[in-house]
Amino acid sequence: MKVNLNSDLGESFGAWNMGDDAAMLAVVTTANVACGFHAGDWNVMQTTVAEAVKNGVSIGAHPSYPDLQGFGRRPMAMSLREVESLMAYQIGALMGVAATCGAKVTHVKPHGAINNKAAVDADLAAAIARGIKGVSKDLIFLAPAGSAMIEAGRKVNLPVAQEVFADRNYDDDGNLVPRGQPNAMVHDNDEALNNVLRMVQEKAIVSVSGKRIPCAVDSVCVHGDSPGAVAMARHIRAGLEKAGVAIVTLPAMLG
Repeated sequence: MKVNLNSDLGESFGAWNMGDDAAMLAVVTTANVACGFHAGDWNVMQTTVAEAVKNGVSIGAHPSYPDLQGFGRRPMAMSLREVESLMAYQIGALMGVAATCGAKVTHVKPHGAINNKAAVDADLAAAIARGIKGVSKDLIFLAPAGSAMIEAGRKVNLPVAQEVFADRNYDDDGNLVPRGQPNAMVHDNDEALNNVLRMVQEKAIVSVSGKRIPCAVDSVCVHGDSPGAVAMARHIRAGLEKAGVAIVTLPAMLG
């Protein structure tokens, strides 16, 4: 049994720091790198990619709505054509930065509000998929398990990976509990590990009410922007490996 472990990184900006990317990159096997629209900048992107290369971590673009001050977590009204271009612009930026480090971008994972909306909006999901494929048909589309983006990626013949979250709770529809609600986040490391083991071993999400939702699990995300993120990631990796689960890069997961 194998699974990918990913984190959203490169979310510092200028002189402002978020998270401990260097420590996280020693734990996870895939980095989703902010492309400057919700966080990150050209210097942060290059530093993050270089550190990922040093650790043998696969690299993906983490595009968002153009909402730097809102950290990409505020809904925006954009046409579907704009969304396609929005994806291509950010993916291309990271590809250019990665090339300077001798690295390759192998996947795309949308961030924040656009990710949440596209999980249930088939038209938006399709626009994101078209934007990704317009850059490269070989890019892996990393999207929430069971979301509209999974089907959208398959329809345009992109390689697709299904993602679950270690530090978030789910509602009965299989969607993330909104961050504004008190039970949205999982802060206890043991609880997070138990959730992850169940999802990976049983191929199912269990909602906050106890509903079991079958799904494929290719990748597990630990968000990098919380104070205990690195400790949680270490705990989860150790627990998975103790259970006999190999932790691999995203391309290796689908290979």
